[in-house]
Order: sequence, then C-alpha cells, then structure tokens
Amino acid sequence: MPSWLINQMQRAYYTKDRYQIKLLNQCWFFYQKKHCS
Repeated sequence: MPSWLINQMQRAYYTKDRYQIKLLNQCWFFYQKKHCS
C-alpha cells in the first residue's frame, strides 16, 4: 500500500470519518485492480 494512502487512512480512522474511509477503500480497491491485472 502506498505511503500517501496509509497516511490518509490513518487520518480518516483517527477522525472516524466514515465517508473518507469508504472513499479510500474504493480508491485502494481500484488501485489494486489496475496494478494486478
């Protein structure tokens, strides 16, 4: 997982920003799909 994404995730979990967490999860999902295929 890229460091910028880890930082964003930690901030989102720290502030309990559900919308941001969902957004980042989708971001990571598409990122993985793009790089694995």
